[in-house]
Amino acid sequence: MPLAPPSAAQRACRTFFLVLALAAPAWTSALAQSLPNDVDAALARAKVPRDAVTMLVADADGTRPPRLAWRTQVPVNPASVMKLVTTYAALDLLGPAFTWTTPVYVDGPVQNGVLNGNLYIRGQGDPTLVLERLWLLLRRVQGLGIRTIRGDIVLDRSAFELADTDPAAFDGEGLRPYNAAPDALLINFKSVVMTFVPNRGTQTAQVNFEPPLAGVAMQAKVPLSNGECGDWRAALGGEFADPARMGFAGSYPAACGEKVWPVAYADPRSYALRAVGGLWAEMGAGLTGQVRDGRVPPALAPAFEVASPPLAEVIRDINKYSNNVMAQQLFLTLGLQQKKRGTLEASRSTLRQWWNDRIGTGEGQPIFDNGSGLSRDERISAAALARLLQVAWRSPVMPELMSSLPASGVDGTLKKRALRSGGAAHMKTGTLRDAAGVAGYVLGASGHRWVVVAIANNGNATAARPAFDALVDWASQDN
Repeated sequence: MPLAPPSAAQRACRTFFLVLALAAPAWTSALAQSLPNDVDAALARAKVPRDAVTMLVADADGTRPPRLAWRTQVPVNPASVMKLVTTYAALDLLGPAFTWTTPVYVDGPVQNGVLNGNLYIRGQGDPTLVLERLWLLLRRVQGLGIRTIRGDIVLDRSAFELADTDPAAFDGEGLRPYNAAPDALLINFKSVVMTFVPNRGTQTAQVNFEPPLAGVAMQAKVPLSNGECGDWRAALGGEFADPARMGFAGSYPAACGEKVWPVAYADPRSYALRAVGGLWAEMGAGLTGQVRDGRVPPALAPAFEVASPPLAEVIRDINKYSNNVMAQQLFLTLGLQQKKRGTLEASRSTLRQWWNDRIGTGEGQPIFDNGSGLSRDERISAAALARLLQVAWRSPVMPELMSSLPASGVDGTLKKRALRSGGAAHMKTGTLRDAAGVAGYVLGASGHRWVVVAIANNGNATAARPAFDALVDWASQDN
């Protein structure tokens, strides 16, 4: 939906933050002389210098000066903390009830279980089209009385205009699912999930591959080995570089029991074609033609469409589990919905306009890349992140945003990071090779809510997590 003119409340909020921005140098100089002792000690143990971190603890309501401000104006790489910007912008622009639809078209008559023509599936950016939902879509096709397609299955992925990328380009880990690239028809995150079930009677482990990929030979069994489980993936010696074969050169330790291993498919461009073809065949259906890329004929009306879960549910997966490709799907959807172009530049333009209109320009505009934080180029300051969180706190979609964030000691990426103080926090985490951070909301012992931002950019950034946890603990102890 188009951006609405700011309301009186939004104008007042923006005025407040302009005043805060103008006052920032004063409270920065007043409060940035020292960090809490536990935070300082944790940074020293991590060998992360103080000038490599930015930290801010501020009132969520924005009604009092910050308790702590340390290098808050410095633009830093936020890693996956950047998902906060993408998900809040989406809630604000699209609404919590927004859903993606995937229309399906039948181009020809159906007689005696045979479609004499092509079946078209048009992708429109749904980030949740995993294997189970693809199966349901194809069952809907069979529900139309179609058991055999005397033609082609055509996948229309034209909604997103993206150049092919090398999955290994970012960090050399091309087979890691987190490096999957966005796609208008994203199926199962372009990954194959392998389940290993040992059988001591046959001294083999059964290997189940999901989804089945058409034209790909998949090794169904591997020999068992003795000894500890250890690095069982290395022991298997996976051979996944050949798009026509997925196999193993090693063995599976029997002591491991049942294990699951997701990997990205070696040829991501053909993944959707193979997944649709393989699942259609596994469901006992026939196809005389091929599964191919193409476009839906302009005058053809959809036979039906399947809808995603609402945005409020989708962002829980994005933020709690820091799903990169889902965040990039959402980022591109913003450009598609607001600018009618599914391109990175349209999405960046949308975010820049939204930031100026909703958040303001007092702290400088962030640098947007792909919206997921899986980037060497994205930049934002702690002051800008804090201001976004304060604006979100006052907004109608605050409950949806806050509930999407990992809860300390409870779920998501913070499940194993409970506060020593026993307090409660909802924080987005982020980690790259040389960047790490947290940002979100902390409930103080006094009952007051605080915005906390802490980010490190350094070769030892990941070692700074105990310092971040110490800061969150410190923020919660406000009585």
